[in-house]
Amino acid sequence: MSHEFRFCPSCTAPLAWVTQLEDGGERERLRCPACGYTHWNNPTPVLAAVVEYEGRVLLARNAAWSGRMFALITGFMEAGETPEDGIAREVKEETNLEVHALELIGVYDFQRMNQVIIAYHARASGEIRLSPELVEYRLYAPEAVKCWPSGTGHALADWLRRRGHEPQYMEWPRA
Repeated sequence: MSHEFRFCPSCTAPLAWVTQLEDGGERERLRCPACGYTHWNNPTPVLAAVVEYEGRVLLARNAAWSGRMFALITGFMEAGETPEDGIAREVKEETNLEVHALELIGVYDFQRMNQVIIAYHARASGEIRLSPELVEYRLYAPEAVKCWPSGTGHALADWLRRRGHEPQYMEWPRA
């Protein structure tokens, strides 16, 4: 995020908020007054999967999270891989499952984290063995899974609608 960058990675001079004319009008960005470097702060693509395993939806809990929140399998794309290859790799790395079929659910805005989520439905099989990144998982019948009103929860809701289920949303704490 922009506020984390304070110095130019090219010349080490302090960055400053500078307004310049760009395509589409004036835009304020962190820029280097010394060498002209611009920190674009573009959103990061994140991959997510509604993993269908033996007819149920697999949700997992990340070891770094407080509380008992379970969510989709997610991860970052690596250089040189397609989104499809990336989510199949993430599912394998995090759950040990082999992905047999992928279908794009949609692309979702997640501005709070400066991310764009590319979500897939992944049919997978094998023996579940979680990576150290995840501490537990749960399997839900599609009609019983509850969505969350943020980020990947919207992808899960869209997938449920396509399968003929009206999504149910969990209570969400207000910030």
